[in-house]
Amino acid sequence: METIKISEAPQHVGETVKIGVWLTDKRSSGKIAFLQLRDGTGFFQGIIRKNDVPEEKFDMAKHDLHQETSFVVTGEIAEDKRSKFGYEIHIKDFEIVGESEDYPIGNKEHGIDFLLDHRHLWLRSRKPWALMRIRSRVKLATMEFFDKHGFVQFDAPELTASAPEGTTELFDVKYFDEDAYLSQSGQLYGEAGAMALNRIYTMGPTFRAEKSKTRRHMTEFWMIEPEMAWMHQDESLKIQEQYVAYLVQDLIDHCATELEMVGRSVESLKPFTELPYPRITYKKAIEMLQEGGFDSKYGDDFGSPEETYLADQFNKPVFIMNYPRAIKAFYMPTDPEDDRQVICADLLAPEGYGEIIGGSERSYDYEYITNKLEENGLSKKDYGWYDDLRKYGSVPHSGFGMGLERFLSWITLQDHIRQNIPFPRMLNRLRP
Repeated sequence: METIKISEAPQHVGETVKIGVWLTDKRSSGKIAFLQLRDGTGFFQGIIRKNDVPEEKFDMAKHDLHQETSFVVTGEIAEDKRSKFGYEIHIKDFEIVGESEDYPIGNKEHGIDFLLDHRHLWLRSRKPWALMRIRSRVKLATMEFFDKHGFVQFDAPELTASAPEGTTELFDVKYFDEDAYLSQSGQLYGEAGAMALNRIYTMGPTFRAEKSKTRRHMTEFWMIEPEMAWMHQDESLKIQEQYVAYLVQDLIDHCATELEMVGRSVESLKPFTELPYPRITYKKAIEMLQEGGFDSKYGDDFGSPEETYLADQFNKPVFIMNYPRAIKAFYMPTDPEDDRQVICADLLAPEGYGEIIGGSERSYDYEYITNKLEENGLSKKDYGWYDDLRKYGSVPHSGFGMGLERFLSWITLQDHIRQNIPFPRMLNRLRP
């Protein structure tokens, strides 16, 4: 007798199999019990009829199987056209493996604070299960996309001597006898990689010393950060939109069930696969905001209300290009058409989810970068190696960063980004 997973049930219709499962819910009616089962690969229904099992087993099913009890079922796989999955198991026998009493997360509504405090158990529920599988698929599709486009995966360090953009929102740690910080970005190291390997991307956790309280404030999140030698902004924007469209299409193809579980219609995603995405300048964005009743002026950065309004004017993600120098990072080069601005772009997601990608050309002028480091109070000791990238055979290059959690929040229509992060509320309990 073969032991299978729930996800493999369609290939075993009419066969008697074994499956290791957990109970998520149950109900009984007379001589039949309906068990809602999961095994980590999927969810489906198990049916126990009193006449098909010994009497003591039927009584156990009704009285001893509680939510999240683990057990091994033996039964025949059958089609079930009434369920979304389409299959069920007619149970002939089962053996309890691990008992479960008073499971804290019942089949009812719970507040987000309660669920985050029980994140280690909440992961078993349908919505977090679907979110984690979607997240996993996005990471796999990311690797596939960049591999197809000639990129090399490149690992940047998580401990750094300073902040990539001179910010103070750093988690400081002691590195033997020296000060070090948890990395906020792999970008600067990625630039070194691009000078050696042409096209690279990093993918990993980054940290900000600010409380996780909104979509814009996270202590830990994952970034995908490509860097590309011999590339200007126009080509970079094409790579960015192709990447986003590829991820969306991949989820449509492989995660339709999971998307439905989190309340995202596959049909609503299809327009986001159609390229190109609209492009407007920062100056045009200011004009649009003013026409929309915002008190916006040149030089202002955009907050959530402004980004939402701008994105609502389009039915796709939209690029906002060439922001004022004063509100962008030191490494961005001057816009030749307006020296108040730099060559950069943010990609805003529709539906109120704001910026999901920030990118720019990187200045390759040695004197310009040297002066900018001095202007920003960034020491030669810490950034001399970055200056060297301009000193020894620099070339035009561009890059961008996509926040994985922001992308996922948009795709899965989540109200709060923390729902995509494993165990954020447990950190205090792990500290000595």
